[in-house]
Amino acid sequence: MTVHSVGAKPMMIAQGPDGALWFTEYGTHRIGRITVDGAVSSFVPPTAGGGPYGIAAGPDGAMWFTLSAADRIGRITMDGDITEYPASGVTEPRAPGATQHPAPRAFPSAMAAGPDGAMWFTLNQGNAIGRITMDGLTTAHPLPTEAAAPVGIAQGPDGALWFTEIGAGQIGRITMDGTVTEYPLPDRQARPHAVTGGPDGALWFTEWGRGGVGRITTDGRITAYDLPRADCEPHGIAAYDGALWCALETGSLARIEVPR
Repeated sequence: MTVHSVGAKPMMIAQGPDGALWFTEYGTHRIGRITVDGAVSSFVPPTAGGGPYGIAAGPDGAMWFTLSAADRIGRITMDGDITEYPASGVTEPRAPGATQHPAPRAFPSAMAAGPDGAMWFTLNQGNAIGRITMDGLTTAHPLPTEAAAPVGIAQGPDGALWFTEIGAGQIGRITMDGTVTEYPLPDRQARPHAVTGGPDGALWFTEWGRGGVGRITTDGRITAYDLPRADCEPHGIAAYDGALWCALETGSLARIEVPR
């Protein structure tokens, strides 16, 4: 293992189209880049104190990221040019004729590319799922459950986006037309955090409050698995080499064999 020193409080990391890894530096309000040989560079978004959080590669050859403290979405090209857009946009009407209104203090969090050529992201305090097109048009889809506080989001194998509701103890699914379905967890206090597609065609997620991981199939069947320590506080999760890898706040990594 090699450790590279970067800016304060790096939050999320994603592979870029240039073969490097791009990451958010929440503490220094920068976007970082590291090559496979360890060369580190960073870029400052126009909005000071924006709190970069989520980051993902877009279909346009750029990286897209959230500025959680500024309610903005950023786009950075491979040569470091940054453009920003409002994250909250307008909420979709709940019923025909309903008034559209801004979502204040939305706290955009995790981000993922959708199958529709747009980027999708969670609005943790806006209690909605956001969508931004490559030309910067942003909309938000409110969640049925109040104070659900969505965090993680990932594209599923079914052409929908799946997300965690840390405040409600649920997993959510949103289709490209904005239809939301929510699946309550067996333990509503599990505080689901991150989510990723697994090698088995299901979605896997961390349960930060329970010290475990969960699995949900695309038809909504949920299975919970315990980690060796209940107080390990799992956060990030990713699939690699046929297994799931989970980052634990206690300072270690857990490898979960996927049931066959």
